[in-house]
Amino acid sequence: MSGHIRIVNDPVELVPLLITFNSAYHKQIYDLLNKSWMTEEELSEQVGGTGISQCLQVLRKGNLIEEQWRMPAQGKKPVKEFRATYSKFRANFQCNFSDLADLLYIAIANEEPLHEVVTRVEQEIFAGNSSISDIARKFNVSPVFIKGLAKRIPHLDVKGQGLVLIERTE
Repeated sequence: MSGHIRIVNDPVELVPLLITFNSAYHKQIYDLLNKSWMTEEELSEQVGGTGISQCLQVLRKGNLIEEQWRMPAQGKKPVKEFRATYSKFRANFQCNFSDLADLLYIAIANEEPLHEVVTRVEQEIFAGNSSISDIARKFNVSPVFIKGLAKRIPHLDVKGQGLVLIERTE
């Protein structure tokens, strides 16, 4: 385990952290990666089930894991292995309660109420509107709400003042 400290300067960065630690499955995988380097296959053997790739994607978005290539045995292909990056946490931000309430809602709400908003935001991006401010104004929500939503959805991310679709992996 590394001795790095995760410093959060933007409250939006709380969303992937809360999503990770609000799920027993995600937390179990994080705990395993906190102990040693592991491949997807090794994680699957330890926790069983499916969804390892999606969990790793959430951990990547939260900048909670690092990855490297494992040198294979003779004649085999290299595979990626992962481990937790941080062992400590520090928050260094200030925000209004309205933004904090939005971020907490986004992080802990089940996906049903957010599905319609996500679909509408994706339609805006496909139509060529990726501006966080424009999308927030159009849906009558705060820009922090839109950024938080992008941090929750695995195939959306924030780049500067806009949203981008990232490749879906599975």
